[in-house]
Amino acid sequence: MHIVIMGCGRVGSTLAHILEDNGHSVAVIDRDPQAFRRLRAGFRGRRVTGIGFDRDVLEEAGIASAASFVAVSSGDNSNIISARVAREMFGVDNVVARIYDPRRAEVYQRLGIPTVATVRWTADQILRRVLPEGAEPLWRDPTGTVVLAEVAFHQGWIGTRAREIENVTGARVAFLNRMGEALVPKDATVVQEGDILHLVAAENDMDRINKTLSAPPSDEEH
Repeated sequence: MHIVIMGCGRVGSTLAHILEDNGHSVAVIDRDPQAFRRLRAGFRGRRVTGIGFDRDVLEEAGIASAASFVAVSSGDNSNIISARVAREMFGVDNVVARIYDPRRAEVYQRLGIPTVATVRWTADQILRRVLPEGAEPLWRDPTGTVVLAEVAFHQGWIGTRAREIENVTGARVAFLNRMGEALVPKDATVVQEGDILHLVAAENDMDRINKTLSAPPSDEEH
């Protein structure tokens, strides 16, 4: 499919390369023609110089046939305006905008513009490394009610089916990281030593879940 990216910084150029490597056609928009130097020499996509919310610029980038639009420039306002133009003027359903201000990101999420709040995401990643396992979620929905968290568990849970952990905690086992690979659990999947457990749960239920899994299971639970 065709994807239009606004912003040829480190994020935009990296996305362009990954998408092209996965067989998609890509157009990259940036107001600074020097920014396209970040694209590798063999990049086959379009390079369009201009403002990402300008109609002519978007049309040159192939927005009419685009399946997705990504706005990752350095300006919050430009990203949001471009995403809205792509959706409302050109009918692109799948849009996403990078936002540095997390408070504004939540507002735009409620307006139907998916956003990535860079500051909040970076802070979450740092907290994951400086706080104990399970203390900080990997992802939080804009309302703060649902989280995806890496949760530590007592050795006593080894050998327990992932579905049983769901029954005990009331959370959903999103996936296990096993030997560096993500594994979506099936009914018969059993937690093994060295597994990293990732749960989706209500934010206000995480303390109870962490407490439950940090202790060995009872005879009824195992």
